[in-house]
Amino acid sequence: MSAPTRRYEDAVARYFEAWNAAPEARAKAVAAAWTNDGGYTDPFADVRGHEQIAAVIAAAREQFPGFAFRLSGAVDGHHDTARFSWELVSEAVGAPSGEGSAPVAGSDVVTLDGEGRIRAVYGFLDRVPEGA
Repeated sequence: MSAPTRRYEDAVARYFEAWNAAPEARAKAVAAAWTNDGGYTDPFADVRGHEQIAAVIAAAREQFPGFAFRLSGAVDGHHDTARFSWELVSEAVGAPSGEGSAPVAGSDVVTLDGEGRIRAVYGFLDRVPEGA
């Protein structure tokens, strides 16, 4: 695996760690993934800074308890930009990895700083349940 590819994959792995972190670990995970002034934008949110990003993550996790975000496919990137697809899957006890319904799915584009931390996320929702 090339160093540039690893950079994108590492950044996306930290991104998912933040989205899937337990409430008591979320602030630390967000700080590890994003720059101090990093942003997150999707059709429902447009925020900047660690506290606001953590709040968006908390709201999503509260809306879908028992679900986790996971990568769907490969991470693709060039220069300081990466893109990837993801889905929200059930964390049902005993379910083999990769199983479970995915009520929400999307694709994100992220820009990175020189150290591989996220400067900005631009999220697109491909599948959202009615009323969400």
